[in-house]
Amino acid sequence: MTFEQMWRDLAPVGRDARTGGYFRQPYGAAETELRHWFVEQARARGLEVEGDDVGNLVAWWRPAGASGRGVLTGSHLDSVLDGGAYDGPLGVVSALAAVDLLRERGVVPRKPIGVSVFVEEEGSRFGLACLGSRLATGALSWSVARELRDRDGVFLPDALAASGLHPDDGDKAWDLAAQVECYVELHVEQGRHLVDLGHAVGVASGIWPHGRYRFEFGGEANHAGTTRMEDRRDPMLTFAMTALAANKQARLSGQRATFGRVQPVPNGTNAVPSSVTAWLDARAADPEALTGLVAAIQRQAAERAERDGTTLHVTTESVSAPVVFDPDLAARVATGHEGGDWPLLPTQAGHDAGILSEAGIPSAMLFVRNPTGVSHSPEEYAEPADCLAGVSALADTLALLATEAPT
Repeated sequence: MTFEQMWRDLAPVGRDARTGGYFRQPYGAAETELRHWFVEQARARGLEVEGDDVGNLVAWWRPAGASGRGVLTGSHLDSVLDGGAYDGPLGVVSALAAVDLLRERGVVPRKPIGVSVFVEEEGSRFGLACLGSRLATGALSWSVARELRDRDGVFLPDALAASGLHPDDGDKAWDLAAQVECYVELHVEQGRHLVDLGHAVGVASGIWPHGRYRFEFGGEANHAGTTRMEDRRDPMLTFAMTALAANKQARLSGQRATFGRVQPVPNGTNAVPSSVTAWLDARAADPEALTGLVAAIQRQAAERAERDGTTLHVTTESVSAPVVFDPDLAARVATGHEGGDWPLLPTQAGHDAGILSEAGIPSAMLFVRNPTGVSHSPEEYAEPADCLAGVSALADTLALLATEAPT
């Protein structure tokens, strides 16, 4: 089955007819359907499928003579709420198509090649990005993960059971380092660097550090009509000024700060809320800049809360350290091509490749040009010709890495 055919198969799964966006949350019907689709595609190609108790999958191509640790590729199939089609699935479909292309070229790898699907990369359901790859590398223990709950209060083990997965109380970590020599993830670019540079394909140099922080603003519930403005203790006002402060601080420092999720209580049109909880996504070029950015936002929020007569409590939910991808591996992937070297690009988005890299598995990323520059949105896009260029680039990379002598 060609790349185009596979892409057409995936297009309607989890798509909202009204917005055109995708709702492929982990362990829901759409994402479960996609994981079943992946298993079918892998088995149709004669690949050996392995899965763990939390839904991570790897399909191995082990031709006769292939030995040692393998070269892993792939990505994820889940999406953010109302997300785009390309973030994640492009890497999975391209990996399957790259295996097909290698076979067409008559390439016989000396090492196994694996195509992976990691679950809950986006963190859209359980609030922790790259959950599957964190568990698979041991970066997160099952004893911590099993306490995670989604917005509806459903615990992770219950969501797993509902989708046909039945984890026990043991450690969920795979020993990926024992099976994997290196990892290459193809991803749609989340920005416009390749558009500006005039290249269809690029290579990641590293990932900015980033964190998620929960801001809880407390106030006094009251009537929207009878309460004078000067008598209010309105946490929504404090939050609103904090969101403006975050925007200003990020712009001044050249960093990123976003309040993308807000939960007011009681969430009534005619009521001053008693509390507002908002989640800050902050990203910066280095850890010191990230710490400084969050501190500046928190300081301004506290000052505003004092003026408004409200309260503020900030909780750090997660922080991901900066990732510098293996420079030797990146250089090998990016150079020596007939059409010229592929450009090296930093990225501000987190990826499973970053988790594997932090776990000591040499990792690299290929980016495919996104003409809109938009991601995490229905407007996310890559031209068909660029997608095929990405498949060819991934096949070239896998051939380079998997035809070397096994280690």
